[in-house]
Amino acid sequence: MEWLNRLEGKIVCLDTAPLIYYMEGGLHLDKLEPLFELISEGKINAVTSTITLLEVLVQPYRRGNDELADSYRDILLKSKNFLIIPVVEEVSDKAAELRAKYGIKTPYAIQVSTAMFGDASAFLTNDGELTKIKDIEIIVLDDL
Repeated sequence: MEWLNRLEGKIVCLDTAPLIYYMEGGLHLDKLEPLFELISEGKINAVTSTITLLEVLVQPYRRGNDELADSYRDILLKSKNFLIIPVVEEVSDKAAELRAKYGIKTPYAIQVSTAMFGDASAFLTNDGELTKIKDIEIIVLDDL
């Protein structure tokens, strides 16, 4: 997969949806399994925001699925090649700039700002609306 080759040796920021798809066997699993294998091998490093942790834990909590919640915590908080970045002042400031410039919603602005703060080369999402952002490469799963 050409898109994965472009990311080798780099940092990718993951939006919430790709992580849910991967962990819960959803859409685009054929594209995400090789990505997570490369992350696990250290050939690609991954970052995401604490917003992702919040978003992925909602359904496991609703369903009382502690095992899935623990799996999300393991991948986000214990993986050596996956860094979760808190919403610090610089992230918030850049997120506000992105909201003003592109009219995107706050969670997306925080996610993309986190990508930039975390020196990511690309932001992986499944929200095609984010392709209007030109400050970082946006990779949309549906477009692959």
